[in-house]
Amino acid sequence: LGEDPWLRLRELKKAMPKTPLQMLLRGQNLLGYRHYADDVVERFVERAVKNGMDVFRVFDAMNDPRNMKAALQAVRSHGAHAQGTLSYTTSPAHTLQTWLDLTEQLLETGVDSIAIKDMSGILTPMAAYELVSEIKKRFEVRLHLHCHATTGMAEMALLKAIEAGVDGVDTAISSMSATYGHPATEALVATLAGTEHDTGLDILKLENIAAYFREVRKKYHAFEGQLKGYDSRILVAQVPGGMLTNLESQLKQQNAADKLDQVLAEIPRVREDLGFIPLVTPTSQIVGTQAVLNVLTGERYKTIAKETAGILKGEYGHTPVPVNAALQARVLEGGAPVTCRPADLLKPELAELEADVRRQAQEKGITLAGNAIDDVLTVALFPQIGLKFLENRNNPAAFEPLPQAEAAQPVAKAEKPAASGIYTVEVEGKAFVVKVSDGGDISQLTAAVPAASSAPVQAAAPAGAGTPVTAPLAGNIWKVIATEGQTVAEGDVLLILEAMKMETEIRAAQAGTVRGIAVKSGDAVSVGDTLMTLA
Repeated sequence: LGEDPWLRLRELKKAMPKTPLQMLLRGQNLLGYRHYADDVVERFVERAVKNGMDVFRVFDAMNDPRNMKAALQAVRSHGAHAQGTLSYTTSPAHTLQTWLDLTEQLLETGVDSIAIKDMSGILTPMAAYELVSEIKKRFEVRLHLHCHATTGMAEMALLKAIEAGVDGVDTAISSMSATYGHPATEALVATLAGTEHDTGLDILKLENIAAYFREVRKKYHAFEGQLKGYDSRILVAQVPGGMLTNLESQLKQQNAADKLDQVLAEIPRVREDLGFIPLVTPTSQIVGTQAVLNVLTGERYKTIAKETAGILKGEYGHTPVPVNAALQARVLEGGAPVTCRPADLLKPELAELEADVRRQAQEKGITLAGNAIDDVLTVALFPQIGLKFLENRNNPAAFEPLPQAEAAQPVAKAEKPAASGIYTVEVEGKAFVVKVSDGGDISQLTAAVPAASSAPVQAAAPAGAGTPVTAPLAGNIWKVIATEGQTVAEGDVLLILEAMKMETEIRAAQAGTVRGIAVKSGDAVSVGDTLMTLA
């Protein structure tokens, strides 16, 4: 949209000066998919507080308290509210004691409150009652509960948690609630009215808010997921609401929307291989992308995403139980896994990041914001889209148009039969080529092949000319590592493909000589496109 996130935060605070603003912070990952050095974490928190943020819900996808410590300490040092988080999940490795131990570790680190984050909606009502009761019994701490409505249990879980003594719960205004989101605020307010837990909120005023956002939501109709009610598959797959919509979108981009059920079945298997990690950003995206790779390539772990390898190597922190030993040995290639706090291996990087952004700004004629550090952090967390934003600040034409509500138009009666011709139509995420005869009759219907990439690539090599290296996914070429004429061994990395928000290393399936490199950095490719040939 071309909006400055820092300016947006300041404008929200200006409009709501008395309302505490809260954000999710992924511990050492901040808002990204990798660990950042402590100096970047410290400066980001400082700037977020300065720009108007009040409450930081700090979580770690591995539930590794070492990965939350720097962020929590930074939040408190700048006078904001530090909320430590239990990213709730279930597995043979997770018991009530698991959550009590993590709560104690977070309290020792220093927090102002604790949140139970049920991102998949798998917290049962009775488990919610037990967990809240035991935490409140053992520790003096303000406790919040965050549940998604995807499976249909969230409303019951919130009510049982309230009975058990939880201090706060997350809800959403009714017109923006349910499915992938949260239970409706008005429903809970009505449920608690007249009880000892009466919220005192005015239903009529809430309805005015709901009416406003009912109109806002219409603008974002194109981004709605397929879920219309509840999805019981999540009770097994444990997929968070945001991850489910991402999977639907990603599979549609791969022209494989019909593979969703297979991917949902593969996700628990990948999660077990990775040590029963919780599924919350970024691990939800990592596990989901690896499951997609396993399904689309037709072979489990034929291709291992860079981030999946990172978890296997210990680069993201402790896993609840040991990862799959064979997979770990494969990615370590004789090396040793990381056992310390991963960020301890990172040198301070803020000065280098700032110098790089200032250099690019000078070279490209970019005017940085008055507080240039905000722009530096934007690029540090989102290198490609952040730099694009800086290059095109105040140029709306460079970005997607603002969402608009589609005006309801009366359907005009056709005055003449539909024109004959060949059309491509999309039905439930799958593309079809339709041949329409005079009069509007459909005379032929065939599945469409994936769209060609925006950058032309070479056709598959003819027989005897070598083995083509093809794209396993649709995406963009991040980096071409191999060079023309280079001799490579089986398993060598040839290039890196960015697909589904992850970097996937394309490795040589055999030894050979690189010939006919058909792509360069930034090129878009489709599934099956030939990237190069091994002779």
